[in-house]
Parts: sequence; structure tokens; C-alpha cells
Amino acid sequence: MWLNKSQHMKTIQDYNFNGRKALIRVDFNVPLNGEMQVTDETRIKAAIPTLKKIQEDGGSCILMSHLGRPKTGPEDKFSLKHIIPNLSQKLGVDVKFADDCVGQSAIDLSASLQPGEVLLLENVRFYKEETTGDEAFAEKLSKLGDIYVNDAFGTAHRAHASTTVAAKYFDEKCCGYVMQAELDNAQKVLDGAEKPFTAIMGGAKISDKIMIIEQLLDKVDHLIIGGGMSYTFFKAVGGQIGNSLVEEDKLELAKELISKAKEKGVDLQLPKDSIVADNFSNDANTEASDNYAIPEGYMGLDIGSEARAVFSEVIENSKTILWNGPMGVFEMSNFAEGTNTIAQAVVKATENGGFSLIGGGDSAAAVNNLGYGDKVSYVSTGGGALLEYMEGKTLPGVAALEA
Repeated sequence: MWLNKSQHMKTIQDYNFNGRKALIRVDFNVPLNGEMQVTDETRIKAAIPTLKKIQEDGGSCILMSHLGRPKTGPEDKFSLKHIIPNLSQKLGVDVKFADDCVGQSAIDLSASLQPGEVLLLENVRFYKEETTGDEAFAEKLSKLGDIYVNDAFGTAHRAHASTTVAAKYFDEKCCGYVMQAELDNAQKVLDGAEKPFTAIMGGAKISDKIMIIEQLLDKVDHLIIGGGMSYTFFKAVGGQIGNSLVEEDKLELAKELISKAKEKGVDLQLPKDSIVADNFSNDANTEASDNYAIPEGYMGLDIGSEARAVFSEVIENSKTILWNGPMGVFEMSNFAEGTNTIAQAVVKATENGGFSLIGGGDSAAAVNNLGYGDKVSYVSTGGGALLEYMEGKTLPGVAALEA
């Protein structure tokens, strides 16, 4: 039985922020190029409605986020100051910046913040106390605002100081629009999936997806497996996979998943063929190959034309679609066709009235890069968090808002 884990949580709609200082955990972990410019604004754009609601109520916003994985304290390339131009432009106000997330500059700037103003704090991960969930550090952060808002679904599966621990120092706390939409859309797939329901699982390893696959076998009509993990399945059933990626210690598990799917009446689809290459390179020699007989010295790097056609037909006739993980090494143009074709099929199913949830990470990047982000029902901003939620795990960032 799936419980709606967000049912005891207040949302941003439950509060009027007039005269209030909202301390908001956002997810501005965005990619930057060599000139320190933002190359994908998806997460910044996602946060704007939450911030606008607070501003329009007459409140002020104090924003906490991480960026990258700094190892030993402050590093310029991980400074959140680089995103100020993008954020200011999207909000239509000059965003103020504190060069520390705790300490005097953060205290002074937050204290003097006027209604409608926005303050961005420096990267919380410049302190190791953030990722260890340090209580004293979380309490210092909490002193900067008088109501706590968590809108960072992508980090909700981490029990960090700013995502979880800080919430305990507030009497009033709620989720923002991003968090609410993520949970509502995940719940829609878990509890209200219209049939036929198809899950598409891609990516490199079965080990990353075991739990979600096992949960989905009780829910889906079709389970499509693509990407690097499919070769472990083929080896498990006696296929010759050449130099393709394989998890030798997961061969028995792959066999078990195949028989479980059969027991539960789930149509488990493996790709019949692949585009194989003699090297892990966009310039490698390539050919099409049946997945039971990949030549020695060759590795599968994308699904082949037959798999694309079969998968597309299943997807286009589905009413609910969950997609997590690419079909091949889509970052290389010669091995992107499978992922592109699946994206087009998901768009077509959505146009036909289906509900499509794209599960963050690489599949979200692929859909957005192809310009299909607004042609599917929902693109999740949190890959790992979404998977854990759908596996039935409690997310610390969500639980902290219910406490």
C-alpha cells in the first residue's frame, strides 16, 4: 500500500508571507561553463514561482543552496555568486549576495532585508558541517529567517543541515511549489496510474535500479529495459555480449527479475538489437548487431533500429509513462538516436492524452536538450530523490516538514 507521504505537510499556499523573512532551501546546483556562466537554467526557473509568491505576499527571501562538491572549503568555481545575473533577471530584482552562509555578513544582510527583496547566501557546502547534518551549523542558518521553506526536492533524500536539520528550529515550515509538484506527480504515477502503464529504465547499472524495478513490477504493464544495464540481462540468458558493459555479480538477479516479471504478468521488453562499436568513442567503427550475438571486440552503445521500433510502439500506446535513464551513450552524437527516438515516442504518447513523468538525471537532460521539456507532463528536477521516493523510502527533507 502506497501512502501519500506529503499529506501531513504544509505547503506554501498555507501561509501569507507579508512582513516575514522566509529562509528557503532551493536547488541551484546548476552547470557552469569555463566562463562561469550558467549553461542550464532549469532549476533556477523551477524555483521562481515559489520566490514570486513570497515577494508578492510582501515577504523577503533568504536563499540557501549548494553548488557542486567543494572538497576543502570555499572555491571560486563553486561560488553561487556566478548565478546572480541569471537569478536577478528571472526575478526582476537585484539579488543581494552574502559571501558566507553563516557569519556576520549573512546576519547583517538578512536583518536589513526589506519586503520583496532577495538575498542569496554563499554555498552551504563550503562548510563540511552541511553534509554531516551538524546541529550547531543548522541552528546558525535557522537564525536568518522566521519561516522555513524547502523547495529543493533534488536534495530531499539527504539528511543535510540546510535540507533537514534546520527545519527543526522553526515552528512554521512548509514545502515550496517545486517540492509539492514533485511529490504530487510521483504520487500520481504510484497511486493513480492509468493503464497501460509503461516504465522505461535505462542507464548503466542494474544495481542503481534494483529497488525501483522490484517496486514497479507490482504496478506496470510493460517494463522496458535499455542502456548499459540491458547487457547484463542478455548475458544472464546466455547471450554473447562482446565487450559490452556487464555486472557479473548481478547475473542471477537479472534472471530473477525476468522470472518475477513473468509471474506477475508484466511484459518485460529487452532491446532486440544494438548499435555496437569497437571503441568507446564517437569516432569508433560501428555496426548493427543482434544482442544475443555481439561480435568479440565490440560493445553495445545504443539500442538498434528494431528495438527503437518495438519500444516506440509500446510507449505510444501507453496511458502512463515513467522514464528514468537513457538508452545509450547519448552524450555522443553517434549513439544518441535510441534516446532521441524514445523521447519522441514519450512526446507522442503525451499528445495522445497520456501522462508522462521523466525521472530526473540523464533522461531529464536528454528531454530538455531536445527541446521536449514542455511536451511531456512533468520533468523531475531530482533523479536520486525521485527514485528513492518511488522505492517507498522516507526522504529526510520531506519528513522534516511533517515533524
